[in-house]
Amino acid sequence: MLFAAGLGTRLRPLTNTMPKAMVPINNRPLIDIVLKHLIAQGATEVVVNVHHFAQQIIDYINHNQWPIPITISDETQELLNTGGGLRHAEPCFSATNSPILIHNVDILSNANLKAFYLNNQDADATLLVSNRVTQRYLLFDNNMELKGWTNIATGEVKSPYPNLDVSQYHKYAFSGIHLFSPRMFRMMDDRPNAFPIMDFYLEMCAKAKIKGVVQHNLKLMDVGKLNTLHEAEHFVKELAL
Repeated sequence: MLFAAGLGTRLRPLTNTMPKAMVPINNRPLIDIVLKHLIAQGATEVVVNVHHFAQQIIDYINHNQWPIPITISDETQELLNTGGGLRHAEPCFSATNSPILIHNVDILSNANLKAFYLNNQDADATLLVSNRVTQRYLLFDNNMELKGWTNIATGEVKSPYPNLDVSQYHKYAFSGIHLFSPRMFRMMDDRPNAFPIMDFYLEMCAKAKIKGVVQHNLKLMDVGKLNTLHEAEHFVKELAL
């Protein structure tokens, strides 16, 4: 699934007239770069959620030819955030028992998505993480099972485990790429319409197996701000995306 429904507020004023997914990098929309990477890595179908300037994304997908089915999950009536958007898209997935690979539309990387998918079928959710320097880190135990989250700048901690000692856990940055087992959908039944998927993972990690995976030599870029667009052009050329 490709998360493409967001408002793209950090990319304004560009996103005052287009969705983040249609922001051009080397004259190609972000969604084109990411979709083709997913297809090259073995995706057999893709579900794309839409909200902000949704018709632009729908038109782009419909006016181009793709070697695999691409289905739209329509959130034009209400922006459902990442967790709510995933739950809303459940009827769109044809393989009801297979893990769902989820990818943010503003993430560019050389991630080996095929290996990530094929080698991580056992957990309820698997998060691709890295040693990237940031302020916000996921916390994993020695078995790389998720135990919490921290903002090292503010000292804030989120975890279902009370009095979690952050210093005792491995800190990794989330990549915006993860695997989700469909058996987790029923754990979402009591959630509101809109909710973030990461908050769901952090609340459920005491009850479900949610693990992290580090891919060595991972190169990744979050195209989330105006000042990253020029760098993204070079990044795409470097990785031949």
